[in-house]
Amino acid sequence: MGGAESMVRRKVDMQHLLISIRLPEGHWAGDLTRSNPGISIRVDEHMALPEGRGLSTVVVAGNGMEHFVSDLENHDGIEGASFFEEHGDNIEMSVTIARHGGGFLRPLIRAEVAPQTPFTVRDGWVEWEFITDHDHVKNLVKGLKESKLPHRIHSLSKESTSRLLTVRQREVFDLAVSEGYYDNPRRITLTALAEKAGVSKSTLCEMIHLIEKNIIDEFADSVRRQSPRD
Repeated sequence: MGGAESMVRRKVDMQHLLISIRLPEGHWAGDLTRSNPGISIRVDEHMALPEGRGLSTVVVAGNGMEHFVSDLENHDGIEGASFFEEHGDNIEMSVTIARHGGGFLRPLIRAEVAPQTPFTVRDGWVEWEFITDHDHVKNLVKGLKESKLPHRIHSLSKESTSRLLTVRQREVFDLAVSEGYYDNPRRITLTALAEKAGVSKSTLCEMIHLIEKNIIDEFADSVRRQSPRD
């Protein structure tokens, strides 16, 4: 029988793991945030490239941006960077990561797990969120211990239902509500909200659109039931 035909199908319980890991020396994001403690790097997308390289779309926020950019341009793990937009104390950019410049750590690769995006790196630590089964979580934690990478498990729970919003979307939603974006009249403009969220206006507009779409899709039937046409 072929491989596909011989696969055993079994239902597994998904788990939600939230963990912080100290990135090793030589990892571009770890090095740059350690040498620039006032800076945070949010990775929105990450894509593998040939020969062990990588491409990341990131938003860099904080103080000391000039020093950070200088360190970025001189880091051995960075092949190049394209700067998209700059708004106050944050910059959107695309970073091409050299081989061995740091990407997903070896324990993640061996455990065959990938973190949810976006995720943020601060002061050499990255906070990653995983949704996978028990065996993969076990292999990941075991690999981290064997590699002696400092790490902190914040939470581990059974993932009974899919998330309505990602962690980052929830942060933006909470910020929009607390700042009065949905009040009538609005207490904050989209531009001002984008500055508080540390993203460009266009990025925030897209994020809010996705947030609203997810909420509408989830509760559309309930709205129709409670708001009959007649």
